Amino acid sequence: MLDRIGIAATSLCALHCILLPILLPALPLLGLTFLADHTWEHVFLIATAVLGTFALFSGFKRYHKRLYPFYLLYLGVAVYWIKHDFSEELEPFFIIGGAFLIVMAHFINMKLCNSCKQCADHDCAA
Repeated sequence: MLDRIGIAATSLCALHCILLPILLPALPLLGLTFLADHTWEHVFLIATAVLGTFALFSGFKRYHKRLYPFYLLYLGVAVYWIKHDFSEELEPFFIIGGAFLIVMAHFINMKLCNSCKQCADHDCAA
């Protein structure tokens, strides 16, 4: 369940970042200028990382004991975080790359949990 929430949150964050340049002129009219602030993006990214950590740790502890979903999650967060250090032309690539890594971390965690649940049901070694 947490993995699905993490995938949704990451997808919304990526959508926000990609659509923000298009919607930027309308934000003051709607009273939503805070959405254009880098602080808001970092807070949302930290919340995504915390949620992702809980989701992955749950699967890690209960089922699969694999660390590589964590590596993907934190690499994706780092890619997302540094996107402002590069030109505006490159930012969409960092957004898509970071989101892809975070979503893949959750997706792989779900797959590992599901495969290990099946093994646990049959009492075989995972």
